[in-house]
Amino acid sequence: MDKISSTLSFFIETKSVSAPKETDSYKKEDHFLFVQNTNHFMPYSKGDLKNIIYTIINSGWERLTFYCPSEYTSCISDMKEISLDQESLTHLNNFVHPYHSFSNLKTSLLESGEITIQVERLYTDSEINQIEEKINNYMKSHIREEMSTYDKIKTFHDYIISITKYDITRNETGESEYRSFTAYGPLINGYATCNGYTDVMAIFLSKLNIPNYKIATTPTKEEEKIEGHVWNAVFLDDKWLHLDLTWDDPVSNDGKDYLQHNYFLIDNEELEKADQGAVEVLEHQFVKSIYLEFNEKKYN
Repeated sequence: MDKISSTLSFFIETKSVSAPKETDSYKKEDHFLFVQNTNHFMPYSKGDLKNIIYTIINSGWERLTFYCPSEYTSCISDMKEISLDQESLTHLNNFVHPYHSFSNLKTSLLESGEITIQVERLYTDSEINQIEEKINNYMKSHIREEMSTYDKIKTFHDYIISITKYDITRNETGESEYRSFTAYGPLINGYATCNGYTDVMAIFLSKLNIPNYKIATTPTKEEEKIEGHVWNAVFLDDKWLHLDLTWDDPVSNDGKDYLQHNYFLIDNEELEKADQGAVEVLEHQFVKSIYLEFNEKKYN
């Protein structure tokens, strides 16, 4: 490194990062095993970089610039690798509140060690307002304080399935007139893909202050029979459970609407059994090195 570059690097690494203080009620304070909030914005490892990215997204910030220390010589190359790994970023996105999830994450990298992350949100303010009004009104009418948490979740689970059809068009073509890949789809349009089902349940669970995140499988090239899928991970009664509205609202051949509870708040063993029906379900083969809570008996 020449003298000018060395001086610039030293200047940058000693600059303090002023993270935005503004956040909102949608920021998750839960401690997850795979990724955590951080107050330290000078990374020394890939894990630190992922925690910084998560904190930016989870806090609802639109932009943050931070700096690599000179000791972390692979910082820029590691950040470049992370920013190009869309699958890993998607998994990271699953741990934030749906309203804070991103549709696009832009990363600016300078050889001097400066990194800027800019977040484009999936949900507009107008969509959030409409979703909030719909869910809040439903909760006022149907969710009573004396109900058990289990019954509250079941009531909302049944409600969403009763008003929603699976968006076959988007699933088959990638396009649709509906915002079915967000919570707006089931609540306002009446159509959803697995993302829409999962987001609307995640929003409801967060309103009940229940720790939760979205859990996903990402097929490899060798797994041609497996489609990408997402569902809810829910912490209830001191254990993590699976909840999949998509598979509880099956697309029928006879055109009738069906409501099932085969994938309602079940553990790993029950999930495996539910997948072994007349048609074997392969989409629940999730990455346990990411969704680590399902390797634990207790939530830490």
